Amino acid sequence: MQQAPIQIVRPASLANPSAAPQRWEVAQIEALFALPFNELLYQAQTVHRAHFDPAEVQLSTLLSIKTGGCAENCTYCPQSSAYDTGVEATALMKVDAVLEAARAAQAAGATRFCMGAAWRGPKDRDIEKVSALISAVKGLGLETCATLGMLGDGHAETLRDAGLDYYNHNIDSAPDKYADIVQTRQFEDRLDTLQRVRGAGVKVCCGGIVGMGETRTQRAALIAELANMEPYPESVPINHLVQVEGTPLHGTEVLDPFEFVRTIAAARITMPHTRVRLSAGRQALGEAVQALCFMAGANSIFYGDKLLVTGNPDVTADQALLQKLGMRAA
Repeated sequence: MQQAPIQIVRPASLANPSAAPQRWEVAQIEALFALPFNELLYQAQTVHRAHFDPAEVQLSTLLSIKTGGCAENCTYCPQSSAYDTGVEATALMKVDAVLEAARAAQAAGATRFCMGAAWRGPKDRDIEKVSALISAVKGLGLETCATLGMLGDGHAETLRDAGLDYYNHNIDSAPDKYADIVQTRQFEDRLDTLQRVRGAGVKVCCGGIVGMGETRTQRAALIAELANMEPYPESVPINHLVQVEGTPLHGTEVLDPFEFVRTIAAARITMPHTRVRLSAGRQALGEAVQALCFMAGANSIFYGDKLLVTGNPDVTADQALLQKLGMRAA
């Protein structure tokens, strides 16, 4: 019995670089997920090589500048005050301590330094303090990124004026899965902050988490939501759920690693110009799956031994992996 020919998906941006961005339907992205694995990786590689050097990886470091005590009830997060996870709440770090961490990250090869604070949303006085941190890190010649929760009027502009390059605000999941993951805010609240960031002229870092018990259709819908933003994010972190004891998602069935690679490939194909970042959960993937993710179009990683409060491959291990693969820092 002869097999039907494989359908080659050709994004408008690849076939005609001057074409308007393609509007992606969830069903189209599901069709990508359903491709034979090698075919999907081939298509992702084709898109990736049209826009990036496939041997380059951008390195970012993430520092928790204010840990724990968050009023949100995100079911994946050990920093929520709603759960007993052993994470101690801390005050906002001082400038000297942040600069010490930023210098160490820069010496290890990181080009972007991201600062995360566990707030539902910062107050005006918090924005002033974080702005001082941003200015100090920017002075080292690093790109700056912050993730502080939901922003209010004027916050994005203040952060921009301090030297902020990127604001991270993940949408976490598909819209129809969101209420299962967090009840203290709505999906539209995420979009509102992203709109404020865009309005201030700050670049957007926005992605999601997979392995939270969602269906493949919901993973496709997450990618569609990101790809259909106008414009889509300059940086898209794809997180593999890190299950922390004490959080409601602890004990969730672990996502098949090939499905994670497929998610990376779908992000690359639908967002050709973005940096697709391997983020939380890399530690559990192992070197072989990470290598497949790079083949699927990932070209950015969080670099360092910790992501906020969860483990991450250390710098030495990352350097060794990139050397094995013949890859280099962008």
